[in-house]
Amino acid sequence: MSTFIIFGASGAAGRLLLPALLGRGERIHAVSRRPPAPAEGPQPAWIRGDLSSAVDALPAAADVIVSLGPLDAFSAWFDSAPVGGVRRVIALSSMSAETKSASPDPAERALAETLRASEQRLLGIAAERGIGCTVLRPTLIYGGGPDRSLTPIARFALRWRVLPIPLGAGGLRQPVHAADVAGAVGAIVDCSAAHGKIYALGGGERLRFDRMLLRLRAAMPKFVLPLPLPQVIVRAGLRLRPGRGAGTIGAAAVDRVRADLVADNSEAARDFGYAPRAFVAADVIAAAQR
Repeated sequence: MSTFIIFGASGAAGRLLLPALLGRGERIHAVSRRPPAPAEGPQPAWIRGDLSSAVDALPAAADVIVSLGPLDAFSAWFDSAPVGGVRRVIALSSMSAETKSASPDPAERALAETLRASEQRLLGIAAERGIGCTVLRPTLIYGGGPDRSLTPIARFALRWRVLPIPLGAGGLRQPVHAADVAGAVGAIVDCSAAHGKIYALGGGERLRFDRMLLRLRAAMPKFVLPLPLPQVIVRAGLRLRPGRGAGTIGAAAVDRVRADLVADNSEAARDFGYAPRAFVAADVIAAAQR
């Protein structure tokens, strides 16, 4: 039995990770700004707060610390973390560290740079302290609740009965289910081969961007009209309604619909048996209807 501190525990991956760890008999201190309502069965010790406000409520010692939230904030906190006895750290980053590094959008390039710097900072601190640290770079996470990419697109389509599909959107996508991200975290807790490594985590299926959208449409409970649009029209619509288009797609993201944004799961499969599921469009629609 180990003692865990889990930041971002009420998020999609956290909600699916907690039952698995509790089922193994682990002791869990779950940190979240909005802890969920009490439920049946074993529950973690919930701590209301974040990396700064929850410090006084954290246990003095823990075996494992898991970060499922912003990596830059976590790496800064971990630099002077008031927790002893830590042997294992697992943190989520994002494939945006790679895919947005050459973006024409300065904000996206800055995000990629921040992610990569935070990854190296965390790995360096852990190595200095003799702590096994692993960073996970998931692709587009969905399932387990609303996400910030596919769920807004589905909500738009369900509300307006139309699904814009950029023409030529043939770039491959590899959405990963939150349950598979949670499973990866649980699998590497005691995996020494994963110490000091960064792993890409993609889903079990690669889909063209336009076909991924059509899979969403097929899972919708009512008729939605697929509307192929030239990319110039999509970009013009985003300029007219900045930040309020179909989902959270920005101009740079529209330009990327022709590019492949996928992950190589081979290292994760070799080191800790990572075997993600194929894309489950119905889980996106379920989140969009909440």
